[in-house]
Amino acid sequence: MQKMKIGFIGTGVMGGSMAANLLKNGYEVAVFNRTKAKARTLLDRGARWEPTVAAAAAQADVVITMVSYPKDVEAIYFGPGGILENARPGTYVVDMTTSSPDLAKTIDREAKEKQLHALDAPVSGGDTGARNGTLCIMVGGEEAAFRTLAPVFSAMGKEVVFQGEAGAGQECKMCNQIAIASNIMGVCEALAYAGHAGLDREKVLHILESGGAASWQLSAYAPRIFKGDYAPGFYVKHFVKDMRIALEEADAMGLNLPALRLSKSLFDQLMSAHEENAGTQALYKLYDKTGPED
Repeated sequence: MQKMKIGFIGTGVMGGSMAANLLKNGYEVAVFNRTKAKARTLLDRGARWEPTVAAAAAQADVVITMVSYPKDVEAIYFGPGGILENARPGTYVVDMTTSSPDLAKTIDREAKEKQLHALDAPVSGGDTGARNGTLCIMVGGEEAAFRTLAPVFSAMGKEVVFQGEAGAGQECKMCNQIAIASNIMGVCEALAYAGHAGLDREKVLHILESGGAASWQLSAYAPRIFKGDYAPGFYVKHFVKDMRIALEEADAMGLNLPALRLSKSLFDQLMSAHEENAGTQALYKLYDKTGPED
């Protein structure tokens, strides 16, 4: 059976690696990004460049989007040059951006009117998971569409779970981000404490990873913090966006999430300190002003 043709829009830190894994698994991939230079590695690996969103959508069986903000999702899905106006009937459109559940529902509703199949499928696992094809993918929308695209998702992730109707993937991602918000605070505070106590932080990390404090955030980011590596696996600015969406949704539910509010207030401080393009592990800087080696 011939594999589906993929149109991939958004080839940044996450999207570039995800598209590369689709190529690695034998899919024909056409790409569009606002900055063509960011797609150069993919083009060298055999991806085809498309000059517009409309062109990337028009010839694809599946259109995957991985952009930064809900406003970017709106810009590429709606209007004369958008995906919904240019994809052929029967096309599957999959937004893997972490975005608003309400926006996911709107895309689903308008996609149905145009005989398209829409899924919201945000991911977790950071840049490492994207590179290794081991992302966790949480999917909302039509279950039949999810089953059809299971091989496509499997090319990018190791845990792919259908969460329910349109918007459910985004709602699940909010749960993920809420859990991370407190976890990354705990990781940074523990490492700062270890440093100020004069402990060997490598030994501390080893024991923490072996006990009840173990977490993905700890194992992924503590080694980077030790090296003073604050390059983005996941941008501060995007995490702030995610926390804002989660708080808006929680407020609409009448749900108080004090830990999430505290975490966002700390990341807001990082934004004010012009750290928006750093990785989320840069939160450590607020706890240890002397730097990772002092």
